[in-house]
Amino acid sequence: MLIPFFKTFIEVLIFIVSTVAFSQTTKEVSREWVGFSQEIDVKTDKKIKFKLRANLKSVSHKSNSLATLYAWVKNKTEEPGFSEGVQDTILKNPEWTPYEIEGYFDEAAEKLTFGAWVVSEGEFYFDDFELLFQKDDGNYESVTIANPGFEEKITDDSIPGWDQDVDKEENIIKVKGYTFHSSDSKHNGKLALMIRGKGVENNPKTNINKEEGFTPQIGTLIAMLNNLSNRVESVVKNLDVRETDHLLDEKANRIGALIMHLAAAEVYYQVYTFENRSFNKEEKEKWETGLELGEKAREEFKGKSITYYLDIYKEVRKKTIQELEKRNDEWLEESWPGSTMNNHFAWFHVMEHQSSHLGQILMLKKRIPKEENNIKLPEEKVDQ
Repeated sequence: MLIPFFKTFIEVLIFIVSTVAFSQTTKEVSREWVGFSQEIDVKTDKKIKFKLRANLKSVSHKSNSLATLYAWVKNKTEEPGFSEGVQDTILKNPEWTPYEIEGYFDEAAEKLTFGAWVVSEGEFYFDDFELLFQKDDGNYESVTIANPGFEEKITDDSIPGWDQDVDKEENIIKVKGYTFHSSDSKHNGKLALMIRGKGVENNPKTNINKEEGFTPQIGTLIAMLNNLSNRVESVVKNLDVRETDHLLDEKANRIGALIMHLAAAEVYYQVYTFENRSFNKEEKEKWETGLELGEKAREEFKGKSITYYLDIYKEVRKKTIQELEKRNDEWLEESWPGSTMNNHFAWFHVMEHQSSHLGQILMLKKRIPKEENNIKLPEEKVDQ
């Protein structure tokens, strides 16, 4: 079964490369999954079918615990290659269970990556990996892969023959709460791989857990607000001024102006819910252009770095959290005089607003043209 977040994992897993201990340092991170893989060249002039097989079993400790077998084809072109994952979610009385992925690669293919990952807490077992390619006669034959049955013993959390996590700087990633072991609870041979997850920390990017120091509903509200603003920042933080200022057409908004708009709208709801009023004259002069956008914003919000806008956005959020810290869950249900909107809905709208403009920013970012090479070549002389 293809799990819903499979493509997200694949985007992360493309950074998994083989670890070379003497040239790398170890970096410890917190997240809710860990994986291992192998990668082989699959350059061909025709379509070839393949099968990936392995035996898995799980002793899961949480409702979201699982182990997933996956295969992913990297193409030379921008078109995505084959990708699929199947998961083992046996929670009680686990037994070794065979899993199989049937896939293909063709002329566009460059690499085939295969392996597994686990999520959350438990003991996750793997044995008997097998990769088969279809021949011209329709039959399948095995392809040699390294340490398919994990008979080579694991030392220092390193799986012989298999690649484990590294970051973009090629530091070895050690995920808190996960350890790798050789186990005699095998399917075949003498040993199997067992990954133990214990004390695994939730990933704040994919989990909503209430912030500490607040009443429950307000703590959850802040976690949601911060999740969205962090995603906005992640999308835009590496843009240069040319990209920040790009204007899709004469009626569009620049990305920098949209970040300013998010900040201005949040300030408006600060005074609306915390002080039960609208903007005063000074606030209107400072924030109205960002709030309204349009032609005036197109003229005003340009020529500045993305950090200029993000710093304003972060400062606004800092005040929001300071004010929410003074309030409780009962306040969320209150409305200010003359309003039919309670405070909870007002701040839900702030989140909804961020989400809406995040989609707009993602679209605008994709439409930014690549920077052209402006080097002018000397003109060729023509004999008269």
